[in-house]
Amino acid sequence: MKNREPKDRALYMRVLENMEEAVVAIDNDERIVLFNPAAQICTGYSERQALKRLLGDLFGSSADLLRLVRSALSSGRSITSHEDIMLSRSGATPLPVGVSASPLFNDDGEQEGAVLILRDHSQIRELEETVRQADRLAMLGTLAAGLAHEIKNPLGGIKGAAQLLNLELPPENPLREYTRVMTREVNRVNDLIEELLDLTRPRPTQFGEVNLSRILADQVLLQKQSHPDKQISYQLQLDPSIPTIRGDEALLSRLFLNLLKNAGEAIESKGLITVTSRIAGQYLFNKPGERPVPMVTVEIQDNGPGIPEDQIDRIFTPFFTTKTRGCGLGLAICQKIINEHQGSLRVNSRPDQGTTFTISLPLKRG
Repeated sequence: MKNREPKDRALYMRVLENMEEAVVAIDNDERIVLFNPAAQICTGYSERQALKRLLGDLFGSSADLLRLVRSALSSGRSITSHEDIMLSRSGATPLPVGVSASPLFNDDGEQEGAVLILRDHSQIRELEETVRQADRLAMLGTLAAGLAHEIKNPLGGIKGAAQLLNLELPPENPLREYTRVMTREVNRVNDLIEELLDLTRPRPTQFGEVNLSRILADQVLLQKQSHPDKQISYQLQLDPSIPTIRGDEALLSRLFLNLLKNAGEAIESKGLITVTSRIAGQYLFNKPGERPVPMVTVEIQDNGPGIPEDQIDRIFTPFFTTKTRGCGLGLAICQKIINEHQGSLRVNSRPDQGTTFTISLPLKRG
């Protein structure tokens, strides 16, 4: 039996090292004695920074988490949170996690600490939001079909009548200005309907090999000339090791164009837009029957005024816009493009601290 103990211990350590859940073990004094690799990714602390420190030193700002662990220690029974707990992290945004804590007993049945398990629920929240977006798009699909049929034909008649009237009026007649306004507004409504149809109608996605770095560089080059009245600097931090991925080049170009355009419009007079790309090895895209693949992330960050907290959850809703011009469909279209590429789109923004859009795409080859 003694010969088996080192092998068993090695097996246990391999299991802990390969778990997706973060595992943190503490003694009765709440001092950390085990901190697996998933815990390091989840919290932003290395094993060297965490071991032998008090749990409160690392998680002091997560009062609900500490309360749950201490309850497990004092009661000697397992406790699981029924709601997500926001985990404050070192140098990163808070993470929604599911938490469970269990007492730790030695061979003699004496309690010698507790084991804390954290499960990253951020992807679950993103999936829930994706489902909500899909439901909204399904409703818009029915609306768009009706609008296209019921509105476009009358619009064509109004535009034709305005153009004929314009031809009949003498050049100096002031009524010609009204016909020009009518024609312009009809075109604007027609463009809105076309955008709505682009958002909802099925378009065959044409997948092929896509060079993300080239697309990003091209779109930044185009946007540099789009705001002549502003002093906007662009900074590209692109990882040259990223290979081509499987995607629709036209749709991805439109996605990045929309986001770069929004970033430029957010800056009032002078600012910086940073575009960063990298391989995020800690996140994997899993599809049944296929090998897990890492994700490629692209961040588009501006140092504009940011998005108010009460509006951040509404920006992907069709027709919601904070601009004086625009119809509020741009980000909804971006979300649709991301869904077709089996990726995710997240936003992080605070007033007066700018906005960052993070696009994650599976690193699948064409």
